[in-house]
Amino acid sequence: MTSNRPTAATEFAAAPVDQRRALVALVALSVSAFTFVTAENLPGGLLTLIAPDLGRSTSEIGLLVTAYAVVVVVASLPLTRLTRRFPRRWVLAATTAVCAVGSLWSALAVGYADLMAARMLTALGQALFWSIVTPAAASLFAPAVRGRMIARLAVGNSLAPLLGVPLGTWVGQQTGWRTAFLLFSVVSLLACVTMAVAMPHVDAEQSGTARGTHPNLRRFVLLLVVTVLLVTGGFTMITFVTQFLLETAGFADRYLSALLLVQGSAGLAGTLLIGQVLDKRPWHTIVVALAALTGALVLLGTLGHVPAVALAGLALFGLAFSAVPPALSFLSLRVAPGATESATAISSSVFNIGIGGGAALGALVVATTGIGTVPLVGAAFVLAALAVLVTDLWTTTRTAARRTTSRRP
Repeated sequence: MTSNRPTAATEFAAAPVDQRRALVALVALSVSAFTFVTAENLPGGLLTLIAPDLGRSTSEIGLLVTAYAVVVVVASLPLTRLTRRFPRRWVLAATTAVCAVGSLWSALAVGYADLMAARMLTALGQALFWSIVTPAAASLFAPAVRGRMIARLAVGNSLAPLLGVPLGTWVGQQTGWRTAFLLFSVVSLLACVTMAVAMPHVDAEQSGTARGTHPNLRRFVLLLVVTVLLVTGGFTMITFVTQFLLETAGFADRYLSALLLVQGSAGLAGTLLIGQVLDKRPWHTIVVALAALTGALVLLGTLGHVPAVALAGLALFGLAFSAVPPALSFLSLRVAPGATESATAISSSVFNIGIGGGAALGALVVATTGIGTVPLVGAAFVLAALAVLVTDLWTTTRTAARRTTSRRP
């Protein structure tokens, strides 16, 4: 017998928190995501400025991204468990405050080691932020629109390459790379204050976000495998994109900000588009994104020396990669085999294994075969992720069809 008693999720769907306050909180969370993604990737945009100032090679500056990612990998799950009893409103505000302090420290760093230490502090804030922000944001809205809202949260991710890194690169070129970090320290502080004031408290059990809606351990593990492969491939290119544009595509320094703006604009468009389909077809959405991402990297790797083709490949790369974070976050909430925060912490760690691995792999490729081969190496990893995902979806579909056929009289 099926009970007519409403579940916690349907009760929440019928009576959500005040949506105006929820939207303000979502904007603050998105701005915080913007500052974290910018802080993580800003060394890539400032690569050719930081390296000579600190007397280091571009490969060594690229390792600032790798080390940052290592901290996130190690700290995500422990910090999530350590803070699980505290209200998410205050924990998220605190993580953004850490980003503000870490960015300020980066601006004042007196050498490579000092800058590395500042990056490590910022990474601790990011480790906890990305572990809990998706369930916290999802809990503010009805289940039927959570995919769309997660995509809107990811607008902050997309605006980082659109506004954050290009703006930081431009500011660095005009006034010095330290000023760029100082600017984003201020932005982080503003997001922190807004979040602390505006974000309502929602019980995770009441909202239905404490556990996965379609728990499946096998698919969660599959998602982790796909994540590490595609992010490794993507960040092999992202970490060294400015060097590729200068040395392989042949663009002048003065065009860097505009070129990164093209990539970011495409990424923002992709984020807005994915919100329209993510609730209905999340697995197929990421398949399309991976196929487009592979094509973009192959295009850059084979014809990237032609400026117009490099520009087109860069735009396609931004469009495709923008679908990755919201799709992975939404799917983690769906297939989490246990607590969603533990699942998103693990997913965040694996994502950052890909970031660190991609940065390290890119540094190795640059140091051995040169910057021109970086896109093709990245494409190989993304293609492997696509193959794993398509194989699983094909197998799952065939298995379901066989079960349906066997049940027919």
